[in-house]
Amino acid sequence: MLTFEVPTRRLRSGRYCHGQVASALSRSKRDRTYYTSVESVRQLGAYSESERTWAIQRAQQEGRYEKLSLMRLVTKVTHGRAPVVHWVDRAGVAGRRELSLMDWRERQWLFVEGAHGPEPAWLWLTEQGMPMLPDRWNTVFWQANQRCEEALLTPEEREIPRPLRSAAVRGKAPYASPHAARHSMALYMLIVLNELMDKKYGLTVADRRDFAQLYGDPWWLVKTLLGHRDVETTKEHYLNPVMHMQLESILAFDNEDEHGETDRTKDLNGLFAQLARETSGIQDIELLVDALPIAAAS
Repeated sequence: MLTFEVPTRRLRSGRYCHGQVASALSRSKRDRTYYTSVESVRQLGAYSESERTWAIQRAQQEGRYEKLSLMRLVTKVTHGRAPVVHWVDRAGVAGRRELSLMDWRERQWLFVEGAHGPEPAWLWLTEQGMPMLPDRWNTVFWQANQRCEEALLTPEEREIPRPLRSAAVRGKAPYASPHAARHSMALYMLIVLNELMDKKYGLTVADRRDFAQLYGDPWWLVKTLLGHRDVETTKEHYLNPVMHMQLESILAFDNEDEHGETDRTKDLNGLFAQLARETSGIQDIELLVDALPIAAAS
């Protein structure tokens, strides 16, 4: 993502913004719309004004950008259905390219004129002020997983390679990856959309059929968010937890669970907590973090 691609236009509710994932960056090689909360955009602004600014200042002071063999200084970005980026390179040669067709390799050389000289147009930067390339995110998540293990596992448990650890040990510390974030978003949206249709709107079978014909059912909506070509691909990955949720609600309707909650009193947080307890492959991070003082004390 480039700095001028951060979404700013709010949707009608005022709580969310929407942006575009360029076709050259998506797995399906098609433009995709995504949605983000206003709070997330605010946090991006805070990052840009703090860590990102400090990294750029250090890089400028050390002359890091001046040493680059290639730099394209953006002069203009057109708007409309197919935005175009215009730039001038170090030799003064002008160029242009449709934004949605620029992959990450081209984007890393785009710079904009800042208060103290050229700075990367790339949003996420390393501590050295350089674009944080896609594969580096795997390292970020790996380091976070290591910190969680150091806090929540004993030295003996950490010595065991993760594939050889028992389920009980693996379940004591959260483990995440970039793809897990995508997986979590999809599962969250699928459950929320089902809950929204079933409970908040109180849709009948006929109502749901009409709604699906107009806007698509939850499976179709999540398929679109993920960029899957076929809804069956979405169902293959996410059907089991949702089926568990639906069967559980039928079998235990209005019955108290072990925590004294009924289906009518549970909020979405309670629903996800129950799924984490009863469905493999779903982690309740809050439950794991609550164990931190105990692990630290031991």
